[in-house]
Amino acid sequence: MELIQSFSVDHTRIIPGIFTSRVDHLGDASVTTYDIRLKKPNREPVIDVAAMHSLEHIIATYLRNDPVWKDEVVYWGPMGCLTGFYLILKGSRAPQALYTLMLKAFQSVDDVQEVPGATPANCGHYLMHNLAMAKWYAKEFAAYLEANAGNDAIFTYPKAERLVTDDGQHFYDS
Repeated sequence: MELIQSFSVDHTRIIPGIFTSRVDHLGDASVTTYDIRLKKPNREPVIDVAAMHSLEHIIATYLRNDPVWKDEVVYWGPMGCLTGFYLILKGSRAPQALYTLMLKAFQSVDDVQEVPGATPANCGHYLMHNLAMAKWYAKEFAAYLEANAGNDAIFTYPKAERLVTDDGQHFYDS
């Protein structure tokens, strides 16, 4: 079975940032999945589940209301490993083009007074939210983005190196 693209990223070397995960071409159109990574996988504690849920609601609402980007947004949601989010947009652009959008989105969390859509009618687990922790994580990530604005590493995925034998077999070590 072929290793999927997101597993070819070297998770021992990835740092927080904004990365292109994959580009899918759909006829004449394309969509791009971006990895919005808040935590270093396997080296930092993951994002609290309730805070992650709140960030999902808040940032999704922000993105889908942004006058420039709202028509480009296909999806915003958490990674299963709880170290970041996936953002799927129409078209394809360099991750650097999303810097200001992501910075403003995470900065906007500080102004939120209640989690949008956190009601039994609007959310599948409306009691699982933590706005205070969501604000803490958002502030931490926004400060990180600001401090690393000129660092190309926050936009470049570290790819996992895989040995390939002469007959084309892939070698995976532990």
